[in-house]
Amino acid sequence: MIQYNLQFFAKEGMGGEKTEPATQKKLDDARKKGQVAKSREITNGLELLALFLILKFWVGHMGVQFLDVFNSVYSKIPEVTVYWQDTMPEREAGILFSQLLLGVLMITAPILLVGYLIAFVTDVAQVKWKPTLEPMKPKFSKLNPISGFKKIFSVNALVELVKSIAKILLIGYVCYSYLKDKWPILFNLYDVTLMQALGIVADTVTDLGIRVAVFYMVLAFADFAYQKFKFSNDMKMTKQEVKEEFKQQEGDPQVKGKIRQKMRETSMKRMMQSLPQADVVITNPTHYAVAIKYDPQVADAPLVIAKGEDYLAARIKEVAKENNIEIVENKPLARMLYANVDIGQAVPPELYQAVAEVLAFVYHLQGKV
Repeated sequence: MIQYNLQFFAKEGMGGEKTEPATQKKLDDARKKGQVAKSREITNGLELLALFLILKFWVGHMGVQFLDVFNSVYSKIPEVTVYWQDTMPEREAGILFSQLLLGVLMITAPILLVGYLIAFVTDVAQVKWKPTLEPMKPKFSKLNPISGFKKIFSVNALVELVKSIAKILLIGYVCYSYLKDKWPILFNLYDVTLMQALGIVADTVTDLGIRVAVFYMVLAFADFAYQKFKFSNDMKMTKQEVKEEFKQQEGDPQVKGKIRQKMRETSMKRMMQSLPQADVVITNPTHYAVAIKYDPQVADAPLVIAKGEDYLAARIKEVAKENNIEIVENKPLARMLYANVDIGQAVPPELYQAVAEVLAFVYHLQGKV
């Protein structure tokens, strides 16, 4: 006979096929490692849309500011060159260049700030706020050429290829459908002034950019849905993994069962040790047995110090006989006490009268009253 292990034929090896949804613990652990369902395309699309919207409504103001900056800087060049006899020292040239660069940065700063805010808000909206440095830690496994080779021919690589082709086709279609009616205007730019030509080009570029960004967002949301699906599928667990995680969190069920059994045995032993102190045992008579003790110095009401059913009820009655404790049959009272009063608790007020009658009867038999 040839022995073999069927687990080797499972989809995922020794763990079996990953068919179970990810537990909250696995999702939390993945989150700490920076593994989340996030689409970069949404961020790129919104940044692209914001860029062209800003250019659409602010490009004229930006043009005026750029001209002011260049005029301010270039107007100082003759002063410097005249003072230094038509030459510009390196220090003065650096100062003028710094002023020019600073002016350009001040004009473009709002665009950069908006881009940063959009990237931050879209990331928080997708994955909530929980920063982690785990993805920045160096991992030597990333240098493994075999793993890199597998990634090249993976399903994810194929999806990225399809996305890239879709982007090219989408942008190409949008550009063609928009520009096919604009070519006559663009070809006649030599008939207008420079400022008019710049205005036409700026309007054409911004309008085209807004259209591309809007259509790009459709692709971005589709990619986000795919990333959510892919992440959920990647996080799936085998049945064995779920069992092992449950053991780690809750403890081994066999060990917990043994602990509960040991606690029951200890509780029963303690109950049987206190049973000889009872004043009376109230029975069903065959199914239930409840031991009652009344000590005014300990509690204002009678206490249940032991109870049991079937075998344990029979054992309580045996101990009661061995210690000359009165056994009184009262079926309704025995059932009520067993079902509603735990060991160590006092008898509820609703049962005071019934229990008092039983204790009075027992005390009468013992000659205490």
